[in-house]
Amino acid sequence: MVVKCKRGRTRYVAFDVSSDLKKDVLIRHMKSNEPDNPLYVVQCTNGKAIIRCAPKTRERTIRVMSQADPSCVSLMTSGTLRKIRERYPELKAPKK
Repeated sequence: MVVKCKRGRTRYVAFDVSSDLKKDVLIRHMKSNEPDNPLYVVQCTNGKAIIRCAPKTRERTIRVMSQADPSCVSLMTSGTLRKIRERYPELKAPKK
């Protein structure tokens, strides 16, 4: 496990996006828009998306997402995926 002091903390931002937006399209947009530091797309299904970023780049993440999908709305920011998935059950990971 990597120590947080070396890696840094992360934030997860949940978005309400267009239902036809797919994860691979979003990843391509992130890489083309921010080639040196693309954002990590955790999940994009059922009209919702979760993007991982650093606390300092949260505003940039919201700006890049609004460029990718102009109708997107930032729902919440959290330090854990668990808190986002508790509030939005449709984002829960499927059981294995």
